[in-house]
Amino acid sequence: MSESDKVLRVGLLAVPEVTASALYGMFDLFAGVGRDWEFLVDGKAGGSPFRPMIVTATGEPFHAANAVSVEPHCSLAGLPGPELVCIPEVLVAPDDDLSARYEAETAWLAACYAQGATLASACSGALLLAEAGLLNGQDATTHWGYCDALASRHPAVRVHPERALVVTGDGQRIVMAGGGTSWHDLALFLVARFVGVDAAMRVARVWLIDWHDIGQQPFAALARARQVDDAVIAGCQAWIAEHYDEDSPVSAMMRVSGLAERSFKRRFSRATGMSPLEYVHTLRLEEAKQVLETTDLPVEAVANEVGYEDASFFGRLFRRKIGLTPAQYRKRFGAMRKALETGMAVPTG
Repeated sequence: MSESDKVLRVGLLAVPEVTASALYGMFDLFAGVGRDWEFLVDGKAGGSPFRPMIVTATGEPFHAANAVSVEPHCSLAGLPGPELVCIPEVLVAPDDDLSARYEAETAWLAACYAQGATLASACSGALLLAEAGLLNGQDATTHWGYCDALASRHPAVRVHPERALVVTGDGQRIVMAGGGTSWHDLALFLVARFVGVDAAMRVARVWLIDWHDIGQQPFAALARARQVDDAVIAGCQAWIAEHYDEDSPVSAMMRVSGLAERSFKRRFSRATGMSPLEYVHTLRLEEAKQVLETTDLPVEAVANEVGYEDASFFGRLFRRKIGLTPAQYRKRFGAMRKALETGMAVPTG
């Protein structure tokens, strides 16, 4: 076998919290490169240039998230020096302390990287790269719901919540995808890098994969869960959730708090991670997204509905925070909602 025909060993790192959809989806995609398109078009299946293998700390069978049975191919020790390692998403709470949970896995990741492997993570799998110390001083992304936790626990990492794919590290050997099905983008990128763009395009056609060119911003929920540590600020959050469209909402919240202006702003920022004005904007924009999805109101009317008198300012703010203009957002997500509602209304039987 020539060097160009070398089969690349792909370690799919599985921990007990791994989600089976991403784990087995990656396995199937890599195994199908060079096989599925050829079978469908030429009637003769070829061989894949990848050899995906599910690896775990011990190599023992286990139940993954959602109680799916997983039977690994080998333990970490059984796959030394793979050319590529992929870390599917792990179903953990964003605020879980992972510092001592995956010591064997993170040590193995660091060793593989030192030996020249490319490391790739999908969704929250980037948390393991961070725990291995491989993202310090690097750009990174993960699922939008984990970005705040990643940035908080690892301040040396430059987190980009808006990006669906980040390539970084020594020799560009660390690749991270954002949330959900952006592992499709990750796998296509890796196929293109290791095998070629034509092979990646054939995989995309077989799998009906549409590149996430708009990033994560349009999908993300801007407003975070209400904090409970500061009861006064929690009361303000509860009040503004019902009155975000009022004039001078920050001044009104301050009156509700009973605090002096400086004290109110300091406590609010400490409790929520946002200034009071930023917090109001997040609530208004989340509501604007819902109005755009569910109504045909003109953009100017949507702006007024959520508390903005200046529709131009609203449009610029929406574009900066969401990554799409209001019209673009409605076209993509309003159409999706209508398609789903239409599908639900189709008679059965």
